[in-house]
Amino acid sequence: MSKTTTANGPLLSVEDLSVAFTQGETETLAVDRISFDIRKGETVALVGESGSGKSVSALSILKLLPYPAASHPSGRIMMNGQDLLRAKDSEMRKVRGNDVSMIFQEPMTSLNPLHPVEKQIAEILKIHRGMSDTQARARVLELLDQVGIQEPEKRLKSYPHQLSGGQRQRVMIAMTLANEPDLLIADEPTTALDVTVQAQILELLKDLQRKHGMAMLFITHDLGIVRKFADRVCVMTEGKIVEQGPVADIFERPQHDYTRHLLAAEPKGEPPATDTTRPVVVQADDLKVWFPVKRGFLRKTVDHIKAVDGIDVTVREGQTLGIVGESGSGKTTLGLAILRMISSTGRIVFNGEEIQTRSWKEMRPLRRDMQIVFQDPFGALSPRMSVAEIVGEGLQVHFPGITAQERDLRVARALEEVGLDAATRHRYPHEFSGGQRQRISIARAMVLEPKFVMLDEPTSALDMSVQAQVVDLLRDLQKAHGLAYLFISHDLKVVRALANEVVVMRQGKVVESGSAEQIFDAPRTDYTRALMAAAFRLETAPEGVVSV
Repeated sequence: MSKTTTANGPLLSVEDLSVAFTQGETETLAVDRISFDIRKGETVALVGESGSGKSVSALSILKLLPYPAASHPSGRIMMNGQDLLRAKDSEMRKVRGNDVSMIFQEPMTSLNPLHPVEKQIAEILKIHRGMSDTQARARVLELLDQVGIQEPEKRLKSYPHQLSGGQRQRVMIAMTLANEPDLLIADEPTTALDVTVQAQILELLKDLQRKHGMAMLFITHDLGIVRKFADRVCVMTEGKIVEQGPVADIFERPQHDYTRHLLAAEPKGEPPATDTTRPVVVQADDLKVWFPVKRGFLRKTVDHIKAVDGIDVTVREGQTLGIVGESGSGKTTLGLAILRMISSTGRIVFNGEEIQTRSWKEMRPLRRDMQIVFQDPFGALSPRMSVAEIVGEGLQVHFPGITAQERDLRVARALEEVGLDAATRHRYPHEFSGGQRQRISIARAMVLEPKFVMLDEPTSALDMSVQAQVVDLLRDLQKAHGLAYLFISHDLKVVRALANEVVVMRQGKVVESGSAEQIFDAPRTDYTRALMAAAFRLETAPEGVVSV
């Protein structure tokens, strides 16, 4: 297939596309007669919540769905005069990576863990361009330099696990650009990244698009990115495109109720007012978590990784302390140390009692008052247990004397409090959506009536509208029960909606701390200003994407 495009017509035209999945006797329509065009050099955003059909539509372009379970009851996908849906496998192999390339959401699972960077990128060049080893290496170095990998020669032999999240995504971008495709499909390419790295990746994609003149299909649920990044937008829900048009029109004059729902779905509301008279629930002084670095035959300690390095923390009843920073800054390690889930040094006081010197057994009675809600609502719930068993497990441990009937009553009450139907408690986690699973995780914590809850990125895996619902729920629960929250996140919009005090961490140390108002509106350090710029200027910058 040639790489020529029509002078005035669209580069890619999706016409009346439907996608169905068959399992046994059941057929499910995942995409229902959608149509859209992409022109050369244009960025079209496909937006919608999980399950709306965005990724399935994109995978159809490259015929990467699990055929024959997947089928296309209707539609055409036209590119360079050919219907890709009806192209043979041999023809599609020429299209993939050559005319059309794709960046996936999670770079760690998209890269082969057994091969170094050079081999993974060079493989594409050898297959599609027939390059020799020498030619391929030169081109790989050129590509790594283009995508901003520092000292690319030193990275040729690196494996994916030896790279940071941002570096892995840059390698993925280098792979997709290896053959200078006409169309780049980017499926949630920044969702798993910190806000500063996200800003860098978006700016990189825009620069490369301008340089190569390629078109882009950008799939996301983050409308803040779409507003500054795309030319046109298609809004999807339940397999249908309900609205499409220029970005300015969609954002300023949305016509469909679902579009208006998405635009209004950011976390809102005010955090609790700071009240220094409230009792202190948790206090940590000079807290340190140092991991030894051992080398040599005798495994002597030669250095330490200072994951948490001398941090002071105070969390009061009915208040929320937000801990923010990039991946690897020590946020989660700090939270786990406060809960005595990992070893640390320093002073930890919970409810007026020193707990740093308590043994694991002595800590057990306090666990009912110190709860955790984890980041991944699916991975945190056992697939072999019903919701009633998951939520009631803590009651069995901490209240062994209550009857099965009383336990079931408390489970039902906890589920109703987090907005779930108690009648669903005998179902299993896979039968619930991501937002519902996170509500189950919250119910599991709340059923024990804790005084302190550590929330570790509890909204990062959720759609925007579900994020807003969970934020409202957490705020209501805090108000009703006087809960003290330690809220860990790199999503500063969520932190702003929940936290009244904020600690900014970097490389195990506190960069800045203070009231949320001061941190967000008048940050004192360059690093905090960079975080704020990356998180908020995507929506407010006059044009382009902020560079951090």
